[in-house]
Amino acid sequence: MRCKEPLSHGQTSEALEKLRQEVTEDFHKGASITNHVGNLRNATVGLLYRKRVLWLVLLVFGNLFSGAGIAAFEETIAAHIVLVFFLPLLVDSGGNAGAQSATLMVRALATGEVVMRDWMRMLGRECGVALALGGTMALAVASLGALRGGADVALIVASSMLVIVLIGSLIGMSLPFLFTRVKLDPATASGPLVTSIADAAGVLVYFGIASQVLEI
Repeated sequence: MRCKEPLSHGQTSEALEKLRQEVTEDFHKGASITNHVGNLRNATVGLLYRKRVLWLVLLVFGNLFSGAGIAAFEETIAAHIVLVFFLPLLVDSGGNAGAQSATLMVRALATGEVVMRDWMRMLGRECGVALALGGTMALAVASLGALRGGADVALIVASSMLVIVLIGSLIGMSLPFLFTRVKLDPATASGPLVTSIADAAGVLVYFGIASQVLEI
């Protein structure tokens, strides 16, 4: 059997440079920075602005859904102002869980460890992981809820945490598959995009559960 010839120094350097560019591009997409800014040290203010502004502006309008969700539950918030204390904690937990799931799935899709037909299998597994994570985090915040607002608030924050972490994780896992399906780079689905969607969903879930438990 004929052995492959070893790569020359020039070929090795070229391969490493290509790998570096691909990794850098994935990091940029994960942070919602369009395309590649080249050498960051020498990049101009105008170039950096153009590469970052589009996604940030789009996400600003996307975050309006969170504001609209809060406005829709003004009566609930006014009657139980203690609920506001837990809002950042809950929605951030959903965003963090979603970002974790997205990062893992983007890498798996990029390396070929996971392909499109694996979506259902990954979905079932992610549900199990998310429920375990959400349950653990729910127990952690339930005692704090009881101290701040009694049994009703403890039930609200615990159940909200479970549902929000589940939803955030499923969003983070599913978006890379969706982007791959429509021929877009799945790295675009990570970071701020997943967090913004999970935040809006978290607001609606939290105050929706609160309204039902408190019968407002």
